[in-house]
Amino acid sequence: VRLVESGGGLVQAGGSLRLSCAASGSTFSILVMGWYRQAPGKQRELVARITSGGGTNYADSVKGRFTISRDNAKNTMYLQMNSLKPEDTAVYYCGADLRSAWNDYAPQRYWGQGTQVTVSA
Repeated sequence: VRLVESGGGLVQAGGSLRLSCAASGSTFSILVMGWYRQAPGKQRELVARITSGGGTNYADSVKGRFTISRDNAKNTMYLQMNSLKPEDTAVYYCGADLRSAWNDYAPQRYWGQGTQVTVSA
């Protein structure tokens, strides 16, 4: 299983970025996908997650500014980030809880390598 993030970069406060996460390999059933972030000196935190049925959850700090979505046919997840703030600066990780095969009854969480998002004041 491989998760590859893309779309990070440097943006001014108030700007927008769109992150993508593509899953490949033994991805029999992807249950939940989520975006997490980790700023220097801080713990990794959940930003937003989305189920296979489209249900979503967001951290309070990003509600109304970020939108998570996924394309199940492409095994790809997106995070549209608007009205970015300097405090959104972090490495953003894609995480996926999935079953790797039809007889895999213990879903595991897989991680991408992360993509840097830097918001300047």
